[in-house]
Amino acid sequence: MRVVALADTHAPRRWKSCPPLVAQQLRRADVILHAGDVCTAAVLGELSDYAPVLAVLGNNDGPDVAEWGAPEMLQADLDGLQVAMLHDSGAAPGRLRRLRRRFPGAGLVVFGHSHVPLDEAGEGIRIVNPGSPTDRRRQPRGTIAVLRIDSGQLVEASIVPVT
Repeated sequence: MRVVALADTHAPRRWKSCPPLVAQQLRRADVILHAGDVCTAAVLGELSDYAPVLAVLGNNDGPDVAEWGAPEMLQADLDGLQVAMLHDSGAAPGRLRRLRRRFPGAGLVVFGHSHVPLDEAGEGIRIVNPGSPTDRRRQPRGTIAVLRIDSGQLVEASIVPVT
């Protein structure tokens, strides 16, 4: 299963329409994860044209994103891998341990909020922040994450520059 994860698209201020390099990755996705700060549900509709979308609410999301069906956090089985997603994972110190306690059955936790891409493992869990494809802040490039899951295992995770 090929999963594309993104976060912090901040439409319509930052995301006017799907950036070409993001669309290139989305065309090959089996599932799309959006870790919050979509800001408008229209983006989720646009993403749904590529593949099924799972999304969570971010601190900047409007009521229409909640009405679309995005909860504050979610857990899902993706090809046998338990995946959890939330927007804000809290401070960096102790993050792995904190997320392991919060999601004891998850093998992968996807989050956003900081706009800083991260792929880290420890405490029996893998955590991924895809960064932002549209609002890179102090990062050199806008990014997303591309994940490959096979029979309950995360076999590949890449932070992919898209700007």
